[in-house]
Amino acid sequence: MTAAPTNLAGLDLRAEIDRLRREKNAVILAHYYQRPEIQDLADYIGDSLELSRKAAASDAEVIAFCGVKFMAETAKILAPEKTVILPDVNAGCSLEDACPPEAFKAFRAAHPDHIALTYINCSTEVKALSDIIVTSSSAETILAQIPRDQKIIFGPDRHLGGYLNRKFDRDMLLWPGVCIVHEAFSETELLKLKAQHPGAPVAAHPECPPHIIDHADYVGSTSGILGYAKQLPGDTLIVATEPHIIHQMELALPGKTFIGAPGADGNCNCNICPYMALNTLEKLYLALRDLTPQVHIEESLRLAAKTSLDRMLEMASGSVGRGDLGARS
Repeated sequence: MTAAPTNLAGLDLRAEIDRLRREKNAVILAHYYQRPEIQDLADYIGDSLELSRKAAASDAEVIAFCGVKFMAETAKILAPEKTVILPDVNAGCSLEDACPPEAFKAFRAAHPDHIALTYINCSTEVKALSDIIVTSSSAETILAQIPRDQKIIFGPDRHLGGYLNRKFDRDMLLWPGVCIVHEAFSETELLKLKAQHPGAPVAAHPECPPHIIDHADYVGSTSGILGYAKQLPGDTLIVATEPHIIHQMELALPGKTFIGAPGADGNCNCNICPYMALNTLEKLYLALRDLTPQVHIEESLRLAAKTSLDRMLEMASGSVGRGDLGARS
C-alpha cells in the first residue's frame, strides 16, 4: 500500500472514514477491482454502472467512487446534483486512453452509415459522440435488438467487440483498444494451470483476447463471474480477470478455491490493474475530508453523454447489473 502521509500517522483511518461518511452524508462505492480493505468498508460493491445507479438512487449528497475516472464521471452524468469525488484523479483506464475523443469523432465521420455502440469504459466525450453505451453485462441484450443490416462501430475494446462478433455472427467495425490487464494473460501459463487443476473450469471476462476466451467455460462481466462462482458445483475455479474480484468470492464461498489466471511469466502482478490500485484508504480519507478531487462535467456535454446511457438503460430492459454474458455452449 502507498505509504501514509506523515500528517495521517496514527489515525484510525477506518474509524475516520466512517465518521466522515456520516458527517458528509456520503456513500462509498467500490468496484470489484479495488483493494480488499476498500471493498470491506464500501456501502456498495459491484460493476461500474450498477454502482452509479445505486448511488444516484440513494439519499447521499456525496458519492465517493473508489474506481477509475470514467466510472466517477458516469456517476456524475446520472446524478449531477450530487458531489462526486474520486480518491485519486490519476486513476484512469487504458481503454479510455486508447480512444481519444477527436480521433473517435473523425472515425465516426469517416463511417457515416454506422451507429456507434460504445463500451462504457470510455470518456464522457466519447459517450457524447456515441449512440448507445453498453456494459459487459448488457452488450448481448442490446446487440440482439439492433437489425443485422445496421452497420455498427464498436469501441474502444476490440476484444469485447470481437467476442460479440463471433458469438452473434456480426461484422462490427472494431476500434483497436485493449485493456492492459486482460491483455496480459498468458495462454501457455493458463494451460499449465489447467493441467495442474484438472477439471477446474475457467471463468473469463470478455475483455480477454480470443486465445484466453477459447479456454473459458464461462464468459461474463465481473458480477457475472461472481454469480458463476456461486453456482459452481466443484471446489476450484480459475479466474481470468482482475484478481481483486476473488476477495468477494472467498467471502461468499470460503470452502472453495479460486485461482487467478497467470500473466506471461506465470508469477507477475501484471493482471492487477495499476489504475485501480491508485486508490487507497489514505486517499479516500483525504477525499472525504476535503471533498476533492471532484468530478465536474459541463452541462451540455453531460446531457449528450446521458442520451447514450439512457438508450442503453431502455434497451437493456432491466438486464443491466445482472452481469451475465452467458455460459459457452
